[in-house]
Amino acid sequence: HSLTHTLSLSLTHSHTHSLSHTLTLRFPQSYDAVEPLDLEEFLMSQLQGGDAALMRELGDFPDDDLEVEHVEKECRTIRHSVPDEGWVAWSHVQYRIKSTITVTTVARKSELFGITWNSRASLHKTLQKQTFESDLQPEKPETRSPSLAVLSDDSGRTLTSSDFDLRSGLTPDPRVDGLLRFSNHDDLDRFNLEARQGNRHADLFALYPPTDEDDAVEIRPIPDCPKEHMGDRIIIRCQAIRFEIDVEPLFATLALYDLREKKKISENFYCDLNSDQFKGFLKPHTPQTDHSTLSRAAIFSITYPSPDIYLVIKIEKVLQQGEISDCAEPYMVMKESDSAKNKEKLEKLRSQSETFCQRLGRYRMPFAWATVNIMNVISTATLDRDTSDSDSLNGHSLDKRGQLPRRNSERFATMEDQCNMSAFKPATITISTFCKQEGDRLSDEDLFKFLADIKKFSSLQRRIKTISGMIKLDVTPVHDNPMACLSAELIPVKPVAEKNLRPIKEVLEFPSSEVYVPHSTYRNLFYVYPQRLNFVNRLTSARNITIKIQFMSGEDPSCVLPVIFGKSNGPEFVQEVYTPVTYHNKSPDFYEEVKIALPARLTERHHLLFTFYHISCQQKQNQTATSETFIGFSWLPILSCDRLQTGQYCLPIALDRLPVNYSLHSPEKIPPQVPPVRWMESHKGVFNLEIQAVSSVHTQDNHLERFFTLCHALKGGAMFPLRVREEKIPENKLEHELKLSIISLPSSRLEPLVLYLHLVLDQLFTLIMQPMVIAGQIANLAQIAFESVVSIVNSLHNSQELARDQQGRNGLLATYLYWVFRLADSPRDLLNTAIQDPPHTMGRASASTVGAMLLQSRLRSSSNPDIPAPHSAEDTEVKNILSAKVLIHMQSRGCRMSTYVDSSSHPQRSTGGTRPSNRKQFHEELALQMVVSTGVCRENVYKYAWFFFELLVKSMAQHVSQLEKQDVPRRSRFSDRFKDDIATIVSVVTAEMGTILVKQQKEMEQAEKVNISLAFFLYDLLSLMDRGFVFILVKNYCNQMSAKSISMPTMIGIRLEFLRILCSHEHYLNLSLYFSSPASAPASPCPSISSQSSSSCSFQEQRILGLFDLSQEFKQQHYLTGLLLTELSAALDMESEGSVDTHRGKVQMKAINATYSLLCAHDLDQRCAQPEVRAKVATLYLPLVGIIIDSINYLDFTGTGLGKNKTGGSDEDPDNVTPINQSIAMAIAGNPFNTLSGKAVATLSAETSRNLLLCFLWVMKNAERSLIQRWTVDMPSAQLNRLLELLTICVSCFEYRGKQSSDKVSTQALQKSQQAKMQLEDSLLRGIGARGEMMRRVGGQSHPLLSLSGQNYRSYITKAELDQEALISGNLATESNLIVLDLLETIVQAVPLADCKDSVVGGVLRVLLHCLTCNQSTTFLSHCFSTLRALIVKFGDLLFEEEAEQCADLCQKVLQYCSSHEGGNRSQACATLYLIMRCSFSSNFSRVKMQVTMSLASLVGKSDDFHEEYLRRSLRTILAYAEEDTEMQNTPLPSQVDELLRNLNSILSDTVKMREFQEDPEMLMDLMYRIAKGYQTSPDLRLTWLQNMAEKHKNRKCFTESAMCLVHAAALVAEYLSMLEDHKYLPVGSVTFQNISPNVLEESAVSDDVLSPDEDGVCSGRYFTTGGLVVLLEQAVELFSQGGLYEAVNEVYKIVMPILEAHRDFRELGSAHHKLQRAFDNIIQKGHKRMFGTYFRVGFYGAKFGDLDEREFVYKEPGITHLPEISHRLENFYSQCFGDALEMIKDSKDIDRSKLDANKAYIQITYVEPFFDDYEMKNRLTNFEKNFNLRRFMYTTPFTKAGRPRGELNEQYKRKTILTTMHAFPYVKTRINVIQKEEFDLTPIEVAIEDMQKKTRELAVATHREQPDAKMLQMLLQGSVGATVNQGPLEVAQVFLNEIPADPKLFRHHNKLRLCFKEFIMRCGEAVEKNKHLITMDQKEYQQELKKNYNRLRENLRPMLERKIPELYKPIIKPRPNFTRAKYLHTNCETAFGNRQKK
Repeated sequence: HSLTHTLSLSLTHSHTHSLSHTLTLRFPQSYDAVEPLDLEEFLMSQLQGGDAALMRELGDFPDDDLEVEHVEKECRTIRHSVPDEGWVAWSHVQYRIKSTITVTTVARKSELFGITWNSRASLHKTLQKQTFESDLQPEKPETRSPSLAVLSDDSGRTLTSSDFDLRSGLTPDPRVDGLLRFSNHDDLDRFNLEARQGNRHADLFALYPPTDEDDAVEIRPIPDCPKEHMGDRIIIRCQAIRFEIDVEPLFATLALYDLREKKKISENFYCDLNSDQFKGFLKPHTPQTDHSTLSRAAIFSITYPSPDIYLVIKIEKVLQQGEISDCAEPYMVMKESDSAKNKEKLEKLRSQSETFCQRLGRYRMPFAWATVNIMNVISTATLDRDTSDSDSLNGHSLDKRGQLPRRNSERFATMEDQCNMSAFKPATITISTFCKQEGDRLSDEDLFKFLADIKKFSSLQRRIKTISGMIKLDVTPVHDNPMACLSAELIPVKPVAEKNLRPIKEVLEFPSSEVYVPHSTYRNLFYVYPQRLNFVNRLTSARNITIKIQFMSGEDPSCVLPVIFGKSNGPEFVQEVYTPVTYHNKSPDFYEEVKIALPARLTERHHLLFTFYHISCQQKQNQTATSETFIGFSWLPILSCDRLQTGQYCLPIALDRLPVNYSLHSPEKIPPQVPPVRWMESHKGVFNLEIQAVSSVHTQDNHLERFFTLCHALKGGAMFPLRVREEKIPENKLEHELKLSIISLPSSRLEPLVLYLHLVLDQLFTLIMQPMVIAGQIANLAQIAFESVVSIVNSLHNSQELARDQQGRNGLLATYLYWVFRLADSPRDLLNTAIQDPPHTMGRASASTVGAMLLQSRLRSSSNPDIPAPHSAEDTEVKNILSAKVLIHMQSRGCRMSTYVDSSSHPQRSTGGTRPSNRKQFHEELALQMVVSTGVCRENVYKYAWFFFELLVKSMAQHVSQLEKQDVPRRSRFSDRFKDDIATIVSVVTAEMGTILVKQQKEMEQAEKVNISLAFFLYDLLSLMDRGFVFILVKNYCNQMSAKSISMPTMIGIRLEFLRILCSHEHYLNLSLYFSSPASAPASPCPSISSQSSSSCSFQEQRILGLFDLSQEFKQQHYLTGLLLTELSAALDMESEGSVDTHRGKVQMKAINATYSLLCAHDLDQRCAQPEVRAKVATLYLPLVGIIIDSINYLDFTGTGLGKNKTGGSDEDPDNVTPINQSIAMAIAGNPFNTLSGKAVATLSAETSRNLLLCFLWVMKNAERSLIQRWTVDMPSAQLNRLLELLTICVSCFEYRGKQSSDKVSTQALQKSQQAKMQLEDSLLRGIGARGEMMRRVGGQSHPLLSLSGQNYRSYITKAELDQEALISGNLATESNLIVLDLLETIVQAVPLADCKDSVVGGVLRVLLHCLTCNQSTTFLSHCFSTLRALIVKFGDLLFEEEAEQCADLCQKVLQYCSSHEGGNRSQACATLYLIMRCSFSSNFSRVKMQVTMSLASLVGKSDDFHEEYLRRSLRTILAYAEEDTEMQNTPLPSQVDELLRNLNSILSDTVKMREFQEDPEMLMDLMYRIAKGYQTSPDLRLTWLQNMAEKHKNRKCFTESAMCLVHAAALVAEYLSMLEDHKYLPVGSVTFQNISPNVLEESAVSDDVLSPDEDGVCSGRYFTTGGLVVLLEQAVELFSQGGLYEAVNEVYKIVMPILEAHRDFRELGSAHHKLQRAFDNIIQKGHKRMFGTYFRVGFYGAKFGDLDEREFVYKEPGITHLPEISHRLENFYSQCFGDALEMIKDSKDIDRSKLDANKAYIQITYVEPFFDDYEMKNRLTNFEKNFNLRRFMYTTPFTKAGRPRGELNEQYKRKTILTTMHAFPYVKTRINVIQKEEFDLTPIEVAIEDMQKKTRELAVATHREQPDAKMLQMLLQGSVGATVNQGPLEVAQVFLNEIPADPKLFRHHNKLRLCFKEFIMRCGEAVEKNKHLITMDQKEYQQELKKNYNRLRENLRPMLERKIPELYKPIIKPRPNFTRAKYLHTNCETAFGNRQKK
């Protein structure tokens, strides 16, 4: 241990001191990692009894924690395909069959405990259903038809008098038991606590949706157990093969071909569907029929789907006489339909067939072939499939791609788009056309040409002869192995069929491109493809040629081996096979495939023998029985120079006999024979063939072959000189050649290197570990073998074709390490040569030379080792590390040097027994090689450190498993020098990472991966080594990293990732000494922070507060926890760095999620199920609470993280997301003008905030209650307030969002849950073999991880799942709120001990009120109300006095629950409300009465879904409490309560009336207005009703009216403030507000003699203050802005500004000015575009309307409302009242009552416009002014004297009606009574004057606009100068100006009209000119037409306009007598109206 301590000092101090100055500047001192405890020492010496028991509870590291297992690999077939020979030796390569049938894994027994799986699958079954009012559908109250008579306000009857008696007809709800039972507060608290603790859910995190995969801690995915590669698999079943005639047996061969790659991609599958009759024809040639040959279905595998994959079916028949065409003719000529007619012919054909079968049955001939594009079939079947189905299976097929070359992914990407190979519907293929085989076009090249033509022309070409027939095939995807399946070697595949089912054969794939999957099963298959024979030049009769192919083990005929796979309906294996015969063809092509099972042991005698025959089809009379005529022989040795022969060959043919010993030579190189051999074509090659092998034994690569051969020679048993291919190697050159072969290994082609990767690595590791004796000398190959391993690792990682996992690990290497790598059990297994004490490898001889080499390598350039690299700070660091290493080597390893010298000088020393400790250990050798590696090798070692780390760990684990564990303590398992090497490796890796992070930002990803690898390495070491030593490594890492000049976010991110992995250790809690309280730890080296700061506290208090601090003592004792919390604290406190802000947010999220994951793991860990264990674990995280309270500023508490989707937007309407209630926010802030977050802006997302808060709640739930209580007692007041604020935020964050919301939300949670489940299943359970067995053994069947269903992820979610999700989220909301409630109770019960009890109680009440504001379950509410009642009982007086505002809120919330339709909630609320009355009776009852009354008024006015019947029942219940309260019967309380309840009941009566008018907003507002008016003498209630009206208006989007209600409310407040206070800055009552609206003056009606504002309970609400006034006006400003009345904003601020200035509230002043600027900007931008109200006159006629009869109103509607809209709305509503009795009057004429039906109700609606006199128009200049403060409106009615509304121009009159309303618009209502009506009529000429003036004005406006609108101008011109305008200007002139009128009274009107026309024609001219400049080129003709029309109009008008009336131009002598007042009024009105139009 002292050595490791020295090491840690030398390593850290050597590089920390140099940077210590910068370090203190960059990072806070507390960020440095402290010195850890010596954990082993502590556990042995200082562990107390109780702690030990707790530690055992969590399972201390047991001796067999790591278990090395050698398990037989799971085999998919019923037996392994290994041959009987066992250890197979073939030509110097010892093939270790064990590697294909066993795997070696290192399993952690407790690893499952370190994994968190938040399984929500069955959680809902254990949960109690929570009832939320929001989820219940209340019974809808009966809606009565509106009774309109109630609106009469003339009777003087108050609308608030009660129509109901509470006592009669109402039964009270059940009362809460024992409401007044407890006189003792402690008993009450105990009772409440016990009630709260019942039915609680223990695991908080189980209720929370799992985090994203991105946030989860890194887990090393467990690679798949090595298994045979398979592509996407499909079953093809041959259902039928039929031709038009059925006369002979036919044989089918199926295979897949890839046209694009021009390659056959599967072996042949043979089947036939011949009848028993035809099989009988062949009986003489079929000795037996094995079951395996009866198959009619095959499984084809396709690794690379391509659109050009074709299934080719070749049909053969028994050889018969004649060309293929002759034999096919009957099939082409005869039809199945003519079978009766051709009966004789068919019989003859059948008879001939039988003859040929019996004679030539063993020979075949080509007949026909057919093809289908298999991918088209699959893609069509995929498109037909339901999308949901294909989605659900999608993941399955993508799995396979992991091992495939990435470059090929582009090749089949398009294919993947259109077809899913594993998810198509089963399809049936029917092929109805066969192609006849052409005798001269049988080769594969010809086949590909045919296929290309078919693809190109989409059909068969004419030159291809076709045969009618039918093949029916079924194609199905394969998901699991079907029953009765046979592998390519014909071994049955599991599951085995019980019955004798027809087998299905797996067809071996020949992938179209490389597949990089190492061999994991024994396979040794050999394929022979005869291609072509050329006998053209030979003068012979041989024309029907066949080749007999045999596999021979020697030259004797008896040496033929039955290793050739048979075809259909025959033997499984045969000794010989014949190729099909092409009739009369001297140079036939062949397409035969001969599949051979190669023997495991091959000799030089094994060969293929080819015998060539001519077959006589017609038996001649003198011919013997045989039909074969011998032609010649050829052969091919299987081995050449000990290597398997594959490839293309062209062999000569020997004519007579086979030479002696022919099998030892190839036929081309056979030595001269006596007598000489006769050869065909003078020994030329005439027979072409191709050989392919699919073998896991024969490497077929020169480099690998050479390496294995030389390694075999090393192990003995080889004869020297050794023969390798063409060369011979003597023993003395073996070492040199071996080194060369090792160096050249990485040069092998990638595919063979991958195929034999496991063997290559095993062999190299053997060489590293075991020095070899060559020629009596020890050859040390360790370094060169290690460098070769590094090189192979590098090339595999750099290959683009090979897949990597998310941590950058090459999948092949990961698989090798996890499953395959295994140390030899003893030296005997490795080496036959007995070297018992192996010497150490090179580099141990001189430590100084090692150090020099290291330094030299570090200082060299990586690209060229000979060029020195420039020195840098990082080089210096590594230099320091390595020089320290050299120093220690020299000090401590003298013995090692001498050992080496000794052993090297005496290699042949005695082989006496030695101690095991002297044996060379693989892990030590590997670590040393890593340390002493140099140059590029060293760079790659650290670049791919993960591989060497995992290799080290697995070898160490195997080493430990071989030790006598009981006798070897943990710290003695490994030598000091090995620990030394490990420390060096860790330091160098850390330094390398730092270099990348500082200098090479673009390689950041590389650094992150190395960091993860290092973390997992130390994670593994914690299970193997001295844990104190590992902690020192962790400390060195942390301090080494913080010494770098890395940015804070990067630094924290890197260290966090590192720590997260360490903390996910299965024994993390024990490693953190969770069971040990700080007192039991040794004293920390430096005093803790708390001890320095809190000298005033007692020691006990200091100790309690210290538990919540991240002190030095804590960090030292709870080492990993301390480091993690330090990172969290640093991340949250990180200062923003501008552009790095997003990075900062990510780091904070990562830190929080790390803590979250850890607590989640504890919560769901079965070992932590006991409460005392949880309490200890929670104590471990108490400093987290302090960190969270300090970070409250960064939290986002606007809503739930679930409410937001991933992009941050909300799925719901923002109105539905409940932020913290405004009043609560104001109260928490302590300043009515501030909201909650007047602090730093939230930097954490809502979801991250929730994760952090969940951690806080978990600690609070599980920590000891007494500890928390003492902590809150000692807590400073400010800190306590922050804690209460945090609790408020918790309540908001975990609020239940309701089922509707969970429909949108929980789909995400559910999908996340399912994806997480899949991911975990995938990584844990995929290689089920040994690991699965281990997991089953460890966890038992009941373990949650093992019961996961294997179903694929679905994209759809069922309603049941949504209900389950809602159930879970409801339980989460309830549980989190109950934790908050527990904590509040704890705080309150600590209050009597504290000084600041008033503010504490107020704060607690605020949090409780906030709880009531949120959506809560009935369970929680019952406990919450209990707590509230306890609070009232204990601190009632204090609350009613000091917290008046909170009490008002309390009354409102409680009343709200009194109207709940959930009975339980009502009962609790009634009990609470009665208790409030009872407790306040002695002192504050009048105030409480007022607050309750106001609350009810507010509730009634604002709530739409309010149920008065439930509230009435609640009032009855409260009355019952008062009547049953025996203690208070002799006091006035019951009568006071009775009176209060009667008042409340009367308010409820108004609600009933209001509900009747829900559908008629105007009536509703009238009623509310009257109710408000009824409270003229009760300002609080009037204010409440005005606010209710404001709320209603706002809901209807009537923002202006809503604002007006608030202005009226503010004026009311101002009235009462002016009575109480006399400040200049306050408004002088309502008069000040008249600039906003003259209507406000009605608020000044109440004088102070009627009501005294200082009377108790009056004007006591929160709004009757200066602050309240400002709040009301600020709300009005917002509403005016929303309504577009920006000018009113300015007027409001004229009142607000003086108040803000007087209070020096500069923040609010700034805000006000900002809002003003925005308002003025809006006026400028939107000035003329704003749409204000539209107005309608509505008259009600008929007795049915009651008081409304003959009353008229002006209705204000939104900006663009058409007459039909309002008409339809009113008609709908009043139809409900009167049904068919309602009638809408369509015109605006005066109503004649006598003509109306008395039994009907009539409504008349007319559009009206605001009307202004001339003098008003001078002041109303802007659009706003013409639409604000409106009282007069006008509408016109056209009529004629004859009674018709319309007539000719000269008889058209018009009536103008002016209406005056009671109040000015806008008002607090949208309809106002009409109180005055004026009418006057216009004559026809006056109507014409008005029309012409209007036209002229419109033209002038359109012409002189700043940005003229061409379309508008042209439209006006068309209506003015257009030739075909009826009643247009010309017609008007002709009617009125053609002649001077006879009546002198009309002279002035005539003249006025003439002047109007003059102006009109002038404006037309201007408009035509203007249009000329606006038109486009294509409108020139239109412009000319306009100009022509204008000129014509002007000419037509000219005579009429020039004619003047002479009388008008005489001098005026006296005023005209007939110019009466009435006439004046006419003209004046006309002008006024005209002016208005002009404006």
